[in-house]
Amino acid sequence: MVNDGIRARELRVITDDGEQLGVMTTQDALKRAELANLDLVLVSPQAKPPVAKIMDHGKFKFEQQKKLREQRKNQKIVTIKEVRLSPSIDDNDFNTKLRNARKFLEKGDKVKASIRFKGRAITHKEVGQKVLERLIQATEDIASVEQRPKMDGRSMFLQLAPKATDKKK
Repeated sequence: MVNDGIRARELRVITDDGEQLGVMTTQDALKRAELANLDLVLVSPQAKPPVAKIMDHGKFKFEQQKKLREQRKNQKIVTIKEVRLSPSIDDNDFNTKLRNARKFLEKGDKVKASIRFKGRAITHKEVGQKVLERLIQATEDIASVEQRPKMDGRSMFLQLAPKATDKKK
């Protein structure tokens, strides 16, 4: 709430440099703000009495928007990329999938490696486990295991996250 939008009778007033002027009526506070060519902004409406500050409202809003933009700019959106493997994967296919996983990790994305067991392959889960362990060993220099290999239905999953030192690249 700003200026004439403030409905409280009495306010605790603070100047723009932080000096407390004490409790006064809304009209007196508005007069003080007009003399200083500033706005009266309600800072804490739940307080008893409500707290208002004499400040430049436009500049205040601009500073808040600037802080929000800065926070959004510094925020890293983590995406999860998936690499699908099979229990009977050949060396060249594995190396291609490994190269993709390393590329994703170097960009700063997390990698979810999954193995889908088809038909009777589900009876040999240890084969899929070995493939995932091989992937872990091949990426251990740039990635850490966030979630160990585990079964979910007919699939086995593993999640890798880039190490903290590689996120800055």
